[in-house]
Amino acid sequence: MKYLIKAKIEVEGLVNKHDIIGAIFGQTENLFGEEFDLRELQDRGRIGRVQVEVKHQGTKTYGEITVPSNLDRVETALIAAMLESVEKVGPYKARIHVYDIIDVRAEKIKKIIERAKEILRIWSLEKTPDLREVLREISESIKRGEVISYGPEKLPAGPDVNKSDEIIIVEGRADVINLLRYGYRNVIALEGARGKIPDTIIKLAKTKKAIAFVDGDHGGDLILWELLRVADIDYVARAPPGKEVEDLTGKEIARALRNLVPAKEYLAILERKLKGKPEKPAKPPAEEKPETPPKPETKVEEAPPKPSKPAQPKAEPVIQIEVERVEIPPSIVEEIKQLSGTLEAILYDKEWKPIDKVAVRDVYNVLEKIEPGKVYAIVYDGIVTQRMLDIAAQKQIKLLIANRLGSIERRPQGVSILTFSDITS
Repeated sequence: MKYLIKAKIEVEGLVNKHDIIGAIFGQTENLFGEEFDLRELQDRGRIGRVQVEVKHQGTKTYGEITVPSNLDRVETALIAAMLESVEKVGPYKARIHVYDIIDVRAEKIKKIIERAKEILRIWSLEKTPDLREVLREISESIKRGEVISYGPEKLPAGPDVNKSDEIIIVEGRADVINLLRYGYRNVIALEGARGKIPDTIIKLAKTKKAIAFVDGDHGGDLILWELLRVADIDYVARAPPGKEVEDLTGKEIARALRNLVPAKEYLAILERKLKGKPEKPAKPPAEEKPETPPKPETKVEEAPPKPSKPAQPKAEPVIQIEVERVEIPPSIVEEIKQLSGTLEAILYDKEWKPIDKVAVRDVYNVLEKIEPGKVYAIVYDGIVTQRMLDIAAQKQIKLLIANRLGSIERRPQGVSILTFSDITS
């Protein structure tokens, strides 16, 4: 049946359901000819059995009427109006009110869609990758294939950086890949330099129009401070506040490159900005961003050194998460080195005590059962996917350390990311 007519009936007397059904068939008989008579329609399977449920209250009868219909929408509406034309049941006055006509097919489709959603939640994407994720991965591999190594420092760059009259200087390899995705092939990264700007960048900036394009955070300020002091940069472009170049859309990149600021003007702004913070005076940074992307959501960086003392290297990686400074113990660094190639995951609490060790393919099922806030960090020999980021945010996990970074559409707040190479290099 396509539709289900639902109506309420009120009778000014005590009757049973057979009396109501008899009144419906009797008082609608031949109203619109024999072909549209309810008995005739029932015999031809065009309407189903008329169902009536009744209850008595005092001297009145109340009931619920349902009539299945295999007619079209117009004919079904006419049947509903015919029901409301019934005025008596036996000797008693009666009123029938149609309050709903349910599209049975629509309800069935709705149930199918809800069930499909449930199946998708249960069905592990580790077993059957989502088509869009597969396509993104293929696209990423093509873009990564376009990245070249340029100069003695083997800096990540686009294929046109040498022949173009203009270059875009970004922070890391992930930034280069993102700009390549949107057709910017004259891009080169500072990646690989620690404590100083690569000579290759300085030489290119002397002969080409140079645009510095950095993240919209304090780390971007520090990189610009050093770059503008030693290289002949023409213009500065910034990602929106709080965003990283590697995460920008094509429109955001184009907007940032339209709103260029002359380098000399920006250097003056930057100098005032840094000098305006007593705890971070205007000095060169001790260390640039991590050598190998992807960059964590919260930057891995050290405070700028004082001019009178050289920068002191750290014994192990330090991650700055909001206002809390967290050190990764050397023992955990060793475990990370041993984890590569095992396809295993280790879950840690805030004191870096292991909570559980599972296969990477089972990590989603394990996390589903863990209460939010119990797990502080996950180290796993796998890929940081959008699904992993979403469940980490849901379970209040602060840090993901994985073998490599996959395609990500959005990065939840509060979850930082590192790769094995960030820790062990």
